[in-house]
Amino acid sequence: MIVVKKLLFVLGTRPEVIKMAPVIRAARAAGHATTLLHTGQHREMAEDMLAVFGLRPDIDLAVMEPNQSLFTVSARILERFAPVFERDRFDMILVQGDTTTAFMGALAGYYTKTPVAHIEAGLRTNDKFSPYPEEMNRRLVGSLCDLHFPPTERARKNLLAMGVAAKNIHVTGNTVIDALFWALEMPHEPSPEIWPALGGNHRLILVTTHRRESFGEPHRRVFRALREIVDSAPDLKLLLPVHPNPNVRNEVASMLDHHPRILLTTPLGYLDFLHAMKRATLILSDSGGVQEEAPSLKKPVLVLRETTERPEGVESGALKLVGTDPELIYNEAIRLLTDPAAYAAMTGKENPYGDGQASQRILRSIELFFA
Repeated sequence: MIVVKKLLFVLGTRPEVIKMAPVIRAARAAGHATTLLHTGQHREMAEDMLAVFGLRPDIDLAVMEPNQSLFTVSARILERFAPVFERDRFDMILVQGDTTTAFMGALAGYYTKTPVAHIEAGLRTNDKFSPYPEEMNRRLVGSLCDLHFPPTERARKNLLAMGVAAKNIHVTGNTVIDALFWALEMPHEPSPEIWPALGGNHRLILVTTHRRESFGEPHRRVFRALREIVDSAPDLKLLLPVHPNPNVRNEVASMLDHHPRILLTTPLGYLDFLHAMKRATLILSDSGGVQEEAPSLKKPVLVLRETTERPEGVESGALKLVGTDPELIYNEAIRLLTDPAAYAAMTGKENPYGDGQASQRILRSIELFFA
């Protein structure tokens, strides 16, 4: 017999909502009491995702302010946790990934002696400034939590290397694949904003880039390469949803605006983005979620980073690191666009990040923890 537990799901960004949603669904289906706490770290993008999956926060910390620093957002989240735990107690806190929300949620669990479970645990680049601040967030969460759910065997070994007890580590796959399969079953009509990119017989390149370490000259190098790629063939179009960060927005506008075959849009809703990935011939991205999702859609990804905490995709051949070197970006993109054998080598792989059953494995491990 399963004992009903009070589970607090802490989320605040778009990726956290995507990757938490299948676990929340599984917990509710099993009859557990679920409370959703939204920090508001990403306001509009996270709210769009909550609507897609039919979720409504029970608690909203509303911490988001324009151009806030890591100091202020961290302090504000942690401070606003205090009255939540003064009002109520929970059997377990669940955090996801490597955000400031996840770190502060785990720290709140430690302060209140509440068990913490970490979804997508054990990812490492071993460079504390890349990605920044995500690499240190995930390391610090790992030192604070009680249950660790790494998506892969490599991530499990990373946790063992930092001294986590094997009995507290459960390899589950990544819940982003659960969410992907769930979302692909939803009826959806793409928005008019992206129809110029989705319609027609052209080949489509989909690009996302938003990492802090790429602001400034690294981004400018990437954008120079993108223009050259699009100019290399008249049947190429490029779709770039622009991250709301003003640093990214200004850099994109200064270098890519007004090109007839480059479509710059506002950030896409989740379902629109999945349809764009399905339509794309090639994806260039610094997003961790894209690295995980694209192999399930059989799309090659050139990763716009010098390192990745998802090396399994690189080792399988489904991903290739190109960093922000414009010559390397251009050459690798052209190779995939002109060499069918090279393209097939990257797209004929099984997804190393999951099979769509991660959420069920996570829930079983939580129930065994309490049993």
